[in-house]
Amino acid sequence: MTSTRQICIATYLDDMLAEVARTRLEAHGIPAFVSRDDCGGMQPFMANMGGFRLLIDALYEAEAREILAGTFPEMD
Repeated sequence: MTSTRQICIATYLDDMLAEVARTRLEAHGIPAFVSRDDCGGMQPFMANMGGFRLLIDALYEAEAREILAGTFPEMD
C-alpha cells in the first residue's frame, strides 16, 4: 500500500459520534484519526467551534464514504 495524503472524510459536532465513526472505519480495516482543536484537552469547549474532523488516507475515500453513508448526521 502506498501512503497518500490525509483528507477530512467527515466533521461531527459531537466527539462521541466522531469516535464511533472512527472505530467503525477501523473495524473495516481503514486507519482513521479524529482531529480536535481543544488545546490538548485543556479547553474542550473550543472543539465545538470547528467540530471534530475524521481524517483518513485519501486512498480509502470511496470505501470510507460507503461505510459511513447515512450513519450519522455530519456537517459540511
